[in-house]
Amino acid sequence: MMSVFTDETRERAREIIARYPADRSRSALLPLLHLVQAEEGYVSPAGVAFCAEVLGLNKAQVGAVATFYTMYKRRPTGDYLVSVCTNTMCNVLGGQEVYDTLAEHLGVGHDETTADGKITLEHAECLAACDYGPVMTVNYDFFDGVDPQTARGVVDELRAGGRPMPTRGARLCTLKEMAVQLAGFADEREGAVADGGPGEPTLRGLRLAQEHGISVPGFDPNTPIRSKAEADKAAAEAKARSEAAKPAPEPARTAPAASGNGAGPATASGNAGTGAPTPAAEATGSTTRDVKAPDDKSPEVRAAETRQPDAATAVPDAPGTKVPVDTTAPAPRDAQEAEAAGAAANAPAGDGKPAGDEAGSQERNLKEAEAGTGTGGAGSAVASETGVQK
Repeated sequence: MMSVFTDETRERAREIIARYPADRSRSALLPLLHLVQAEEGYVSPAGVAFCAEVLGLNKAQVGAVATFYTMYKRRPTGDYLVSVCTNTMCNVLGGQEVYDTLAEHLGVGHDETTADGKITLEHAECLAACDYGPVMTVNYDFFDGVDPQTARGVVDELRAGGRPMPTRGARLCTLKEMAVQLAGFADEREGAVADGGPGEPTLRGLRLAQEHGISVPGFDPNTPIRSKAEADKAAAEAKARSEAAKPAPEPARTAPAASGNGAGPATASGNAGTGAPTPAAEATGSTTRDVKAPDDKSPEVRAAETRQPDAATAVPDAPGTKVPVDTTAPAPRDAQEAEAAGAAANAPAGDGKPAGDEAGSQERNLKEAEAGTGTGGAGSAVASETGVQK
């Protein structure tokens, strides 16, 4: 089963796996699936087994990934995958008509391939080019603003052996050639990436910025792009200048020794030699370092930090810090009295009637309905409603 894959494919598979850490080799699965698709034109059972073998996975794990992404085809696909966007924007602009025209012209439906093996047609939910709609892609290269006639012209040229130029991007290649690129290998064709260019809607924002003189502050379009070595050197020089600009630390000052007690000099920061408290401790009654009060935080955040403090949480006795505390629960007697007062002020309705209904209003409405007052059934209903309001 493994013999369908060439030595070149196996060598490329080893190269793909080598891109990832040894204990993360399964991350190579996505490009490997593109690689086997480049060999056979789709991800076959043999391709699934090959990926499972080289990655040390089971086939179920590989199959789960291969069936999740639409770019991995599970049955033979034509040289050119023609995808027509039929999502909202393109559909409004005529995308469905383009797809229907191609389906009738080619004689195939969604995800089906023409008899000559040239073209596989599919409708796409979105091709992420709404400002160019309706759009279609050929092997993921864009053809913008298509209509039924231009779309037919593109597929006819493809079936005749030509390669029409996409609106944006490089020149066309086959699906197998595209799969090699998606696996992470460069397109070696002569001038493969020399064609194409950005579309006008893409450039519209740039042109408006140029017309109105809008740019990023300090932006200089003529700034040269430096190499990594030059950038590292500039960063090191900037860091050295920053270090040189820092003021030198002041030498530690000592307080004069207390006379007559024989104690050594004490530092001004804490009077450690004498055991005297610092000025901050005298002011707050705490020996903990001061931390900026979190006045810019919401009460909910401060409450959460107080109940679950971490290293960055301000200490409770830091100057200016207001620590939220839970209030003392009321005494049982006070709680019972409050509950009784609330119940007395909101007497429950009796006889299963909603609160606010009055027996007198209901009786009056009933008598009016029996007497047939008002203007018919609708009038009786209105009278009933107005009766309650009275």
